[in-house]
Amino acid sequence: MKLHPQKGVEESVSELARAATQSLLEEARLSPKPGLVDSRGNGAHHDLSLALMERSAHSLTPTFHALALQSWERPADIALRQLVGRLGREGEQQMMAATGGVNTHRGAIWALGLLVSAAAMHGMASSSKAIAATAAQLAALPDDAAPKIFSKGLRATRRYHVPGAREEAQQGFPHVMHLALPQLRRSRQFGASESEARIDALMAIMTSLSDTCVLSRAGLTGLKTMQNGARSVLVAGGSATAEGRSVLALLDQQMLALNASPGGAADLLAATLLLDGIANDAAPLHTLI
Repeated sequence: MKLHPQKGVEESVSELARAATQSLLEEARLSPKPGLVDSRGNGAHHDLSLALMERSAHSLTPTFHALALQSWERPADIALRQLVGRLGREGEQQMMAATGGVNTHRGAIWALGLLVSAAAMHGMASSSKAIAATAAQLAALPDDAAPKIFSKGLRATRRYHVPGAREEAQQGFPHVMHLALPQLRRSRQFGASESEARIDALMAIMTSLSDTCVLSRAGLTGLKTMQNGARSVLVAGGSATAEGRSVLALLDQQMLALNASPGGAADLLAATLLLDGIANDAAPLHTLI
C-alpha cells in the first residue's frame, strides 16, 4: 500500500493505521519463520496462536489511528513524546483485553507506533530514512509518565549488556534500515517471491540483532544459534534456493529445541514491511548482507 498525502488528513491517517495493522498481520502469517508463530503453527510458544496474533493486530488499529492523527505534521517535542507514550500504553491495554492478558505485540506497539507517528509528522510524504530518523528523535525524548517496569527484555539487556528495543529505536532502527529493507529489495531483484524476500529480510535482522526474547528464553546459546543460522541461510542463497530452505528448516528445528523465539526480530520485520509499504524511496537501499 502506497499512501497518498494529497488526500484529506482523516483519509490519510486511516490508511496509515490500516497499513500498520496489515504489517502485523503479514508478519504473523509469513511462513516458515524459525521458532515463531506463523501459518504452520505456534512455533516455540504455548500461549500464542496465529488467530490470537491476528486478533491482537486488529485491536491495535484504533491506537495507530490515534497516533497518526495526533502526530500529523507536528514537530518532535516532549509534549508529543509524552502523548505518544500515553497512547501506546492505552494501546497495550486494548491489546491485553483482546488477547486475554497475553503479551502479543508490546514490542511492536513501540516500534510501529513510533514509525506511524513519524510518518504522520512528515504528512506521509517522506522517505524511509527520514521517517526512521524522525522516529529516533521522538524515541530519544523523555517520557516522565512511563512506568518503571523491569520487563523481561530490560532484564536481558542488563544481564547480557546488549542494546534492546529502546536503543534500536533511538538509533533510527539500524536493523531495519541497513539490513532488512536492503535485503528485502535485493531478494526481490534476484527473483525471489514476496514471501521468500520477506523471510530473507527476517534472516538479515536475525544475523546481528541482540534479540532479548531469545536471550530471555535461551541465553547466549540461543542468540548465537539464531545469528549463525540466519547468516547461513543468506550465505546459502536465501530462502528462494533449495540449499537456503534446507538451512532454514534446520534453524527452525534448532530454535524449537531451544524453546527460542525471535520476537524482537519479528517486530522489526513488521516495521520493515510498514516502511516498505508507506515510504517514498527514490532508489533501493544497498544491502550489507
